[in-house]
Amino acid sequence: MEIGARTRVTGNLVDVDKGLISREIFTSDELYQQQLERIFARAWLFVGHESQIPNPNDFFVSRMGEESVILTRDRQGEIHVLLNTCMHRGMKVCRYDEGNTPVFSCPYHGWSYSTDGNLVSVPGELIGVPQFATAYHGELQKEEWGLISVPKMYNFKGAIFACWDKDAPDFDDYMGPMKDFISPHLDDAAGNPGEVEVIAGVQKFVIPSAWMYGAENFIGDSYHNISHRSVDLAGISPQGEGRHTRRAFGESLGGVCFPELGHGCVGGMREKPENDYVPSFPKNPEIDDYFRDALAQRQARIRSGDITYNGGICTVFPNTSFHSDPRSIFVWQPAGPMKMELWRWFLIDKKAPEAAKDILRRFAMRYSGPAGMTEQDDAENWNYATASSKGVIASRHPFNYQMGLGHHREVEGVPGAIARQTTGFGSSENQARALYKRWAAMMDAESWADLYPNKR
Repeated sequence: MEIGARTRVTGNLVDVDKGLISREIFTSDELYQQQLERIFARAWLFVGHESQIPNPNDFFVSRMGEESVILTRDRQGEIHVLLNTCMHRGMKVCRYDEGNTPVFSCPYHGWSYSTDGNLVSVPGELIGVPQFATAYHGELQKEEWGLISVPKMYNFKGAIFACWDKDAPDFDDYMGPMKDFISPHLDDAAGNPGEVEVIAGVQKFVIPSAWMYGAENFIGDSYHNISHRSVDLAGISPQGEGRHTRRAFGESLGGVCFPELGHGCVGGMREKPENDYVPSFPKNPEIDDYFRDALAQRQARIRSGDITYNGGICTVFPNTSFHSDPRSIFVWQPAGPMKMELWRWFLIDKKAPEAAKDILRRFAMRYSGPAGMTEQDDAENWNYATASSKGVIASRHPFNYQMGLGHHREVEGVPGAIARQTTGFGSSENQARALYKRWAAMMDAESWADLYPNKR
């Protein structure tokens, strides 16, 4: 493999037609560096949630690929995403995870940047330079040296996505119909659009594995349930009756994916309004009353057509995933060819009783994260799979992604989507093949025009 000579990834390392994926894409340092340029510098990435910065001058430090960025709200209430590096010598201008400040000041040489500019809503404007008159003789063009702002940003029901590439497709084109599948994750239990908020804090921990393992797991790996057998036996749902809070949603679409976009989900369903509420909190009637009323409101929205799908567990290419129970957003942050930093945001209904928020918070900690039971299972699998694939002999043998190969169907009413050949629950690797097909296409493409030829 001669990366410098631009060996094509498609067909050589990723052969979706045969269901074969080279282990090198999970372990190669050369490929990793190219991913940062060809995928993470071009794709739409999740940055944070607007509930994390409710007030003017609030900020939250996030990541886009390996770039540190600041999600901030200015004094006019507008949201911005700024590159967290001083334009003088590169020091981070913000070293706190979150907080409130009208000015980001570099601790190295003191250059200072405003979230508002000179009160004219210019994000990241350079407003303070020590010895400006004496050392720079008043000649430094400060307006040219502000913090770098992302050229494209989109607020989808409170979830903030951003993109470094000004030539990238708009968010709606990038998402396609997948937008309808992630939409329910950002609504409350009653289906009110965007009425959720982040439980304080973001879980962050490092796993010695490639970021693709997490994205692949959540795009549609329903085949690994054996890994969570102990969790199922423990019964750690809020009700103590299994791993998840279960209720029927309607027709299962059998796991949906978009091969030309790289997105997909497992458990995507068309909802139906006939569900009855099952009392689940006998010691907390206030919580039962809240969720019973929420379900009734949701059923009305389903009947009116406002709600069509339940998104299940899904991945938006490249590295953002959504989980329905506990409701959360994952970002599989790339941190090296064989290392990722997992960030997880937990979402809760804004209007839920405080008792419900507390119970669901405790459930989230038992279920997920570095001390949660399921993430420990997953992290162990990805850790050992990565370590065992970097050897000379192991790297000669590709991974097998042939489950369900050639056995799929188009999803009626969802343009560009395919699903398992039969409806209902079951396993297929259609979704994983879609993820790696898009991965390979972006690695090979010189520009977005190569990926969207009809829009040249």
